Amino acid sequence: MFRFIAGRLFKSVIILFAILVLNFFLIHAAPGDPAAIMAGEAGAADEKFLTDLREQFGLDKPLMVQLGTYVWGAMHLDLGFSYRQQMPVSELIWSRLPATLLLTLSAFSLSIVLGVLAGVKASARQGTWVDTIISTVALLFYATPLFWVALMASLLFSVGLGWLPGFGYETIGAGYTGLRRALDIGTHLILPASTLGLFFTAVYMRMTRASMLEVSRLDFVKTARAKGLAMKLIQRRHILRNALLPVITLAGLQAGQVVGGAVLTETVFAWPGIGRLMFEAINQRDYNVILGVFFVCAAMVLLFNLITDILYGLVDPRISVIS
Repeated sequence: MFRFIAGRLFKSVIILFAILVLNFFLIHAAPGDPAAIMAGEAGAADEKFLTDLREQFGLDKPLMVQLGTYVWGAMHLDLGFSYRQQMPVSELIWSRLPATLLLTLSAFSLSIVLGVLAGVKASARQGTWVDTIISTVALLFYATPLFWVALMASLLFSVGLGWLPGFGYETIGAGYTGLRRALDIGTHLILPASTLGLFFTAVYMRMTRASMLEVSRLDFVKTARAKGLAMKLIQRRHILRNALLPVITLAGLQAGQVVGGAVLTETVFAWPGIGRLMFEAINQRDYNVILGVFFVCAAMVLLFNLITDILYGLVDPRISVIS
């Protein structure tokens, strides 16, 4: 296990380095000049001021020199300086990262639990009205644009019914502490986490249902039925455990998509995470912040993939992660 994890970490470092370099060239290939944007915000656009800005932030150096400086800094977890926020990118991201992790992990857990439970229920009632309703609702959430669901949920539950807060991380100026603050944050979390989670719930429901139906036709399941085991026991111990492997694979692959979906969700609900930070940085041409967010997101996806491989061995002992 130690050799496996060490090997995967080594490969992850190489992949992360390649992503770092590729993102650097892609961002700098986009049209636009950060110095011109900063000069316009400052109300000065003369050439001397632009030259001073480029020199101050190292934008006047050759591209390869900027790349070397950035990669060297990233190796020491120094992601540069934000032109717009006037603070180190690392501090800016670390201050926003807990909110994003709270949102994405809550949505991810919700989608996995609801998706698997709904898939098991639909496969057990194949061809009945229960299967039809679950499949239709899942398809509806999957086909509906995420930003539209977020807007409608905010209008209905916040503006219309007044049940839940429609935006923000916590109540501004309330000064809550301890458990009261945790409950306040949890209340603000319900709408964005549910909106983001329901989209992926549909995916896991469809995958679980299809995998359960496929496994239920295998010989070892027929043998278990011939032995007289209860159907609930067969579904839980024999069918579900083997059917979870494709779901785990899909979950590992979609970890990055959850972060991508968080960009829209955080923007609509004014959630102060790195998704909203990246959206603002793109509009402001803040190169270092964009690259820093990409770097952190790529590291999170690689970590999720490592966890996925380890879970394979826990769900199915026949799979040896060491090999």
